[in-house]
Amino acid sequence: MPRRVALLLSVLFAAVVGLPASAGGVSADSKVSVGSPPSPYLPNGSNEPALAMDATHPAVLAAGANDLVDSSPCKGSSCDLTPNIGISGVYFSFDSGVTWTQPTYPTGLTAQTGTTHVGPIHTLPGYFENGMSSHGDPALAFGPKPGPDGFSWANGSRLYYANLAFNLSTSPGFKGASAAVVSRTDDVQAAAAGSPSAWMDPVIVSRQSSALLTDKEDIWADNAESSPFFGNAYVCNVAFRSNGSAPEPVMVATSTDGGATWRQRQISAATDNAQTGGRQGCAVRTDSTGIVYVVWEGTDIHTRQSVFFLARSFNGGSNFEQPRAVATVHDVGAFDPVSGRIVFDGFAGTRTDSFPSLDVANGAPTGSDATNTLVLTWPDAANGLNHEQALVQTSTDRGVTWSVPVDAAEAGDRPDNPAVAISPNGTDVYLVYNAYLNPFQTTTASPRQMQGVTRHADVGAGGTLGAFATLHRAAIGDTRGTTRTLNREAVYDYQYAAAARDYGAVVWMDARDAASCAAVNAYRQSLIDGSPIPPPSPLTDCPPTFGNLDIYSGSFIDPTP
Repeated sequence: MPRRVALLLSVLFAAVVGLPASAGGVSADSKVSVGSPPSPYLPNGSNEPALAMDATHPAVLAAGANDLVDSSPCKGSSCDLTPNIGISGVYFSFDSGVTWTQPTYPTGLTAQTGTTHVGPIHTLPGYFENGMSSHGDPALAFGPKPGPDGFSWANGSRLYYANLAFNLSTSPGFKGASAAVVSRTDDVQAAAAGSPSAWMDPVIVSRQSSALLTDKEDIWADNAESSPFFGNAYVCNVAFRSNGSAPEPVMVATSTDGGATWRQRQISAATDNAQTGGRQGCAVRTDSTGIVYVVWEGTDIHTRQSVFFLARSFNGGSNFEQPRAVATVHDVGAFDPVSGRIVFDGFAGTRTDSFPSLDVANGAPTGSDATNTLVLTWPDAANGLNHEQALVQTSTDRGVTWSVPVDAAEAGDRPDNPAVAISPNGTDVYLVYNAYLNPFQTTTASPRQMQGVTRHADVGAGGTLGAFATLHRAAIGDTRGTTRTLNREAVYDYQYAAAARDYGAVVWMDARDAASCAAVNAYRQSLIDGSPIPPPSPLTDCPPTFGNLDIYSGSFIDPTP
């Protein structure tokens, strides 16, 4: 059946059974975190979704998220993460995102009943057995499977799932506070069905030391057959070498054997001081010729302004050129005296950042129709608080020069955590972000409305972006109903997008089912006012669905084919 016909039939099926569909969507609004219970907190919380699309079978999607489904419910006012419990949720769709499966694996550490024990889990398997707990910051990518004659799509597809891992308190699996670790499967059907044997043992990617905290990794597999480095896998991350503080270089690890072994190298300065600033967030992609692009946020030592740096490798990740600034970034958010973090929606609110999202029109799976257009997006506050933008820029000369950034958000939105994808042939861009609908608030008295928004633009000659149009606005939720250790909300740090030639798919954080809790609002307000009151107990003092943050997806046929 031709791909276009199959997608159109999916739309007709969605209409028949009442699934939401709009603007040509395959399924504009589908719940991804289907294993997450509606109550109580912690098990009903999830955030930071990631998404991957199989270039050879674009209807096959895999997603990840920080998912607390296996965690213990709050005990009194104690709502910290449960020690040793994995939080790397995994989800599969085989119908372009119309429906999702969250597998249950038979053995791991769970605390859903309130007591930590070995039992069924709904997160990545294989970590407990290797002295680790999976600990979020998910990043996923499909690449070709290796075989006797090297990498080939004829061998099948391999899914890579990168995440952070913590040591188990009883049997540490590595040195340091956290590590970048990669799980792999060559059988997504079996993995989705709950077979732990479908997954290979997780592999530690980062070079660990006793003082190292690894953070915010991204992963990519070179998936264009035209590339001389076809099949290589790459992981970037920031390495905090003093347990969460400076020095903090950007690191890139390369695997040439399907993720079994990795070689890591430093591609940025490590210092973090008044002159150099620090680094955080990274994104990695490849084009049809095998060039590796790594982007991260740092500080221009000449202007003292936040910028995105780009470093490229022309030899499969063996060496990288000197990084150079490719965008000026005005960081969003305001300082929160309650949490000591930068927050987006208000005091005691959700933390924020201006991390980059990068994609390349590399023509996968063959590379034959690649334009190699690069597209980069981020949230920007050049116009000040309450006037944030989702800026998008493109490059058609391998990242040497870039277009003038355009605001891709819908008028009236305060966009945060945008993510972007470009179709493999470079004709379409899909963008997703969380839209905050109220100005920054200094109290917890009023709702803080948020919804996921998906937009689309055509790409013309020379990488010129056409006008962005809205494909979908999701249900509105109140972010006050999300939580992270009661004193603040929990909508952070990114969403994700992926694109085929004829449709795009996105995932976002969704608070539609999160119930605001008056007792928690009063507690947070007391922290804002500097007169703390005792924290409440969510299980007795709040509505059952307090803390409910879900992952939703949208998938949309190209509206301008």
